[in-house]
Amino acid sequence: MNIHDRIVSQLPAWRDRVTRLRKEYGALKVGDVTVEQIYGGIRGVQIQVSDISYVDPAEGIRLRGYSIPEVVDLLPKVEGAEYPMAGGLFYLLLADTLPTEHEALEVEEEWRLRSKLPDFLAGVMRSMPEDSHPMTMFSTAILALQNQSKFMQRYMEGGMAKVDYWKYYLEDSFNLTAKLPGIAAMIYNMRYQNERNIEPDPGLDWGASFAHLIGKSDDKLYMDLCRLFLVIHSDHEGGNVSAHTAHLVCSALSDIYYTCSAGMNGLAGPLHGLANQECLRWIMDVKDHFGGKIPAREELRHYLTDEIAAGKVIPGYGHGVLRTTDPRFIVQYDFAKRHMPDDENFQMVKMVYEILPGVLNKVGKVKNPWPNVDAINGALQYHYGITQFNFYTVMFGVSRILGLAAHAVWARALGKPIERPKSLTTAMLEEMIAKSTPQPLNPIAISE
Repeated sequence: MNIHDRIVSQLPAWRDRVTRLRKEYGALKVGDVTVEQIYGGIRGVQIQVSDISYVDPAEGIRLRGYSIPEVVDLLPKVEGAEYPMAGGLFYLLLADTLPTEHEALEVEEEWRLRSKLPDFLAGVMRSMPEDSHPMTMFSTAILALQNQSKFMQRYMEGGMAKVDYWKYYLEDSFNLTAKLPGIAAMIYNMRYQNERNIEPDPGLDWGASFAHLIGKSDDKLYMDLCRLFLVIHSDHEGGNVSAHTAHLVCSALSDIYYTCSAGMNGLAGPLHGLANQECLRWIMDVKDHFGGKIPAREELRHYLTDEIAAGKVIPGYGHGVLRTTDPRFIVQYDFAKRHMPDDENFQMVKMVYEILPGVLNKVGKVKNPWPNVDAINGALQYHYGITQFNFYTVMFGVSRILGLAAHAVWARALGKPIERPKSLTTAMLEEMIAKSTPQPLNPIAISE
């Protein structure tokens, strides 16, 4: 059964489920928001429902209920590959069902048929300043394709029923995701390989296609790393910056292209997707500190202890939700142990992983001393010759759009409304506090 039909078969029950919750339990209070949460980025406040993925604090991300190890193990793989096809993952995210090999290959074939980039796109990329960040180019490329949106074309014709919006979002999602490896490769080749042009190989799956398009068709291990990378970064529930940004923009009925471009702008921030390059930069800076060599364990322990004592943050450690080692870190760590154990950057990642959690635990105030996915991403890419730090987040984005698109399709299928939270003034907040506490609140005078 294809994705469209699978969604059609599920929608009546899902719509009844959501309608019942809103109608019969709409007044049920889920939680209270504190002043600290209001000023602290709404961290941890439960404001969304995300059935596509969920971050379990003890087990990590679950994609449609499946853990990362289960996803890697259960999704179909092309012959000879160690890691699954992204087409199978996209099927799972959209259809809430583990696909058969045939169903995963059907998605891959749809992508192949829709993968050709329009001729104008290269011109758009060439017109940008030479020092444009690859993420700027990536977001711009997605936005430049917006004129191809089937949803917007049909919406502007008029007369489309709201219950059918999702069908056009699904069509747009296939059209956009099909082009992502080609877009990413175009940016990489323009920026770093003198506009090298490599013809697509129709026999390759979506994940391996990117490796081929940047000239790594002979590197089977890198193709497998791409498959792994592009599967595990696909979604991370609905509250992170890229996912929430995309959901907010999509709630205005902005199409997939507007939605995903906006999500990529959020991903480009140093506190979100850009963190992967900062982690590798830190690893290499530590090596430089020790004269370009791997330090002894006690040398590194003293260095890390001093850094923590000085109030410095070690990039790649800690997580807003997780309270254990990120499973996405672990599957990449296992890949590195088997395929690149002598790589110096990986040896540094490994030694920091073995030492730093103990150092952080001694501080006593750290909620999560364990590594997240960013702690190792860059080291693996660097080993296989992708040494341009600024490009790593583009690869992250290629994967993340699989999740953003799936959320957008289901948001329209379930008729989620435009998102419009309410704001307060500081004075209103102070007045509310004054009325609810016996302690006097002395307002701070603000000079005119």
